[in-house]
Amino acid sequence: MKVPAQIKAFCTKCRTHTLHEVTLYKKGKARALAKGARHHERELKGYGGQKFPEQRVKSKTTEKKSLKLKCTVCGRIHHRKGIRLKKLEIVR
Repeated sequence: MKVPAQIKAFCTKCRTHTLHEVTLYKKGKARALAKGARHHERELKGYGGQKFPEQRVKSKTTEKKSLKLKCTVCGRIHHRKGIRLKKLEIVR
């Protein structure tokens, strides 16, 4: 799916429709010292194996891609809900 590099969308800060720069949302690096990560490491330690079933066969053929919209006027960033597609191309 081809997406334009600039989309006119509603900005919650400007309270009006403005031009937004479009980029693909990417997940950041996970923190090793976050509470959930420490808890999970503690669960896996010692005997007893995995605490929940490991997913062996992937059932989905596509991933959900989310768009990151940045307002050109004020710089506010918000996300557009992810849609399921194989390939996302941002057209300049």
